[in-house]
Amino acid sequence: MIEQRENLKIDAVITWVDGSDPEWQKNINTHSPVKIDFEKKKESVRYNSIGEIDIAIKSIINFAPFVNTIFLVTDNQKPENFDILKELAEEKNINLSLIDHKITFRGYEQYLPCFNSCSIGNMLFRIPNLSEYFIIFNDDTFLMRETKPSDFFLDKNPVVRGKWKNFYENQSLRNSYYKVLSIFGKKEKKGGFKTFQQTSAKLAGVKKYVRRFHTPVSLRKSTLENFFKDNELLESNIKFRFRNKDQFIISSLAEHLEIKNNTYKFKGKAQLTYFRSYKYHFVVVLKLFLFEMNRKKLFMTFQSLEMAEQRTIDYIFTWINRRLN
Repeated sequence: MIEQRENLKIDAVITWVDGSDPEWQKNINTHSPVKIDFEKKKESVRYNSIGEIDIAIKSIINFAPFVNTIFLVTDNQKPENFDILKELAEEKNINLSLIDHKITFRGYEQYLPCFNSCSIGNMLFRIPNLSEYFIIFNDDTFLMRETKPSDFFLDKNPVVRGKWKNFYENQSLRNSYYKVLSIFGKKEKKGGFKTFQQTSAKLAGVKKYVRRFHTPVSLRKSTLENFFKDNELLESNIKFRFRNKDQFIISSLAEHLEIKNNTYKFKGKAQLTYFRSYKYHFVVVLKLFLFEMNRKKLFMTFQSLEMAEQRTIDYIFTWINRRLN
């Protein structure tokens, strides 16, 4: 593993927002056409945090010791335990660095403040001193088993995880389904995560797309630098402070550029345990148990964990802390 670290310098990048920050809440409601009532859980769920960022950082420190620097990208914010986490990282010879949006948006400050993950993600490759090889993590996606560089890059090519899919317009069964619905006045919803992925894939010029799992994404900085050097797509995409249905996402664009150039390694297995619902406590317990039994699984994603009942949250955090310690 030491030899691999010397041969391939790899960084990790995490985007994070503290949605409980009153100043940030005031800021987003100043710019948002639809005001958010942060007293209502269902309205604020996208921005809530119950300490996941600490787990995300600790999981990289514990289970990806080959990482050189963990860059935490924020909007003038700092996690409460940042200094403690920085010390933990230094014990493993990992640097933990805080990067403000003003740094990644340098030259494009007119589009700040930004509350759009698509736009914020687009600027990550502009982090100063970012390695050629880097991994993007969401703050709700954790490493829960030891990983190695080859889990993310093979022969210096990014590992792409997902399933091959046709674009929506080429899915005959799906198109027939929405034609029937249109008879009853129901329209297809657009602008979701799958649409963003397909828009990104089309920009890369591929005929099919890889529907990505909710796992960390491996990228090469030069791939994005070369792409944006010859067009003005970057600015046209980051001008949206809030999500727009026509946007692309940097992670899918980068992956499909590598696919187009045949400079990637494909993995059809997610190696992921994914939590989207916490309705049944016993299901959560079972999924965590099965993760422990399946040694091939590496990743764990908890979407909207704060929506779970307290006993489920307590069980999950106890389970996670046991693995991290």
